[in-house]
Amino acid sequence: MNYENILLENEGPVTVITINRPESLNALNAKTIQELSSALKELDQSPACRAVIITGSGEKSFVAGADIKEFSDFGQEKAEELARNGQNILFNTIENMKRPVIAAVNGFALGGGLELAMACHIRYASDNARLGLPEVTLGLIPGYGGTQRLPKLVGKGMANEMIFSAKMIPAQKAKEIGLVNEVFPIEDLLAKTKELAQTIARNSPMAIARAIHAVNLSDTDQGFETEIKYFGELFDLDDKKEGVSAFIEKRKPNF
Repeated sequence: MNYENILLENEGPVTVITINRPESLNALNAKTIQELSSALKELDQSPACRAVIITGSGEKSFVAGADIKEFSDFGQEKAEELARNGQNILFNTIENMKRPVIAAVNGFALGGGLELAMACHIRYASDNARLGLPEVTLGLIPGYGGTQRLPKLVGKGMANEMIFSAKMIPAQKAKEIGLVNEVFPIEDLLAKTKELAQTIARNSPMAIARAIHAVNLSDTDQGFETEIKYFGELFDLDDKKEGVSAFIEKRKPNF
């Protein structure tokens, strides 16, 4: 499938999706959201894909935010529809994928851009990255899950500070508070992210898919029972048999 605003590159079991709107610092408009959703849903059904990386084109910006021009004249009804559709079409899709999705945050990740990164399962950042939720400066609040995902990652107090003040934080601060996993020089970011993705891709896709779902339920009353169920379920599947056989035979598993 041909896309207008994103680029796809396959490297064995890892697919890199690059948001390619450099003229607008890779801002998310409706078409980009739909293209990302379509590509991710297709990859989630592909046996060849084991992990996905999302990044932005250039070195200035991962995603500088939502494309404000598209909704500047909306009223309440259309604005609620925008937020609900965006969350359902893209952000929740990422969080609930069977394949792990890693954000390679290069430069600005603001508003919808930070919300996109937070929907991913893992976040690596470049040393020039700046992250923030500036919506209150527009008289708004985050609408793509920012008020819900940020507290789970950094705690309610820090989330409140970031949302209420609208200030950007540097990459190293983001690592200190748990918003990103690692920080690298910009020239090393994608290579380091690919290295992690390739490591993940060597592991059991059956186990990883269930681990994603179980972790997503970790703050609900279903979490422990889901873990127990999946732990038992995996004992009857091929990946567990291959993994245990490989361990006993002192070889690498072939999942």
